[in-house]
Amino acid sequence: MELSTFWFIVLGVLWTGYFVLEGFDFGVGMLLPVLGGKRWAGDAADAEKRRRVLLNTIGPVWDGNEVWVLTAGGATFAAFPHWYATMFSGFYLPLLLILVGLIVRNLGFEYRHKRPEARWKARWDQAIFWGSLVPALLWGVALTNVVRGVPIDAAKEYTGNLFTLLNPVGLLGGLVFVALFVTHGAIFVALKTDGPIRQDARAITQRAGIVAAVLAVVLLLVLGLADGNLASWVTTVVAAVALLGGLAASRQGREGWAFIGTAVTIAMAVATYFLMLFPNVMPSSTNPAWNLTVENASSSPYTLKVMTIVALIFTPIVLLYQGWTYWVFRKRLSTKHIPEDVHVETVAGAGAR
Repeated sequence: MELSTFWFIVLGVLWTGYFVLEGFDFGVGMLLPVLGGKRWAGDAADAEKRRRVLLNTIGPVWDGNEVWVLTAGGATFAAFPHWYATMFSGFYLPLLLILVGLIVRNLGFEYRHKRPEARWKARWDQAIFWGSLVPALLWGVALTNVVRGVPIDAAKEYTGNLFTLLNPVGLLGGLVFVALFVTHGAIFVALKTDGPIRQDARAITQRAGIVAAVLAVVLLLVLGLADGNLASWVTTVVAAVALLGGLAASRQGREGWAFIGTAVTIAMAVATYFLMLFPNVMPSSTNPAWNLTVENASSSPYTLKVMTIVALIFTPIVLLYQGWTYWVFRKRLSTKHIPEDVHVETVAGAGAR
């Protein structure tokens, strides 16, 4: 196997890791006003505790999950510099919006608890919601357009704009990502919590899962009929079976198997995208002769060899550390584990005394 092909596979694995792990982070963020809203909570105090439970399920792991996309971006720059240059310059605005969304969301995680006022927390809750929804949607839009092909000229430069990417199929891809992540996040909440919030998450799983299944079938049929091959159709079928299996397991209260089901679904969906794309890395909708491929977009063999050695040494270490983090924070949470809010005035008065 050529090293350029090997690194194309590595990138597929990195994006899979990112979407499987960050996917439930996005899902929990989008579910914050739902599971923590008035419809599901008994009163304002219960709603606040539910929102804190939701945030605590991903609190120890969300920043580690984001490392996967940083690694994927760095690996693309080093292994496929021409692909990186075309994609990051042409997709500058959507990628900027994704970055802003991630920053806003992360600020919400860090600053929400700094003040006890309900209005302060509500504003950061909105930041977390939109900072989860916008990146999830735009990642789907961007990757779907990469697979379908975008206008690239002979100089390997993107000639479209943001609205070029916001076409019906691209938007459908974005909605599929959103629906899958909501389903994945709801199952993660059911896996990590106990009590009424767990039952509510199961109910949302079934609704979101059906929407995700319908949208995904339409999208993969559209993409498969245009760019599919035998391998991509196999992964498509596996993704569909895994999603249905995950929903069935969730209905039976087997959240562990349900989470595995949606994780496999997302992994197979990413694999389908990459199988449809290969041997291209960024096809041109203008002229197939201007396609960026794994060969004409890759670095020198020496660079790829050094990268391979480094990856083989450090990847197991990173995986072991992240696995250990999930093991440490594996216990379930419920509202009874959430203490009452301590007001600033109370703390100050206690200190004065």
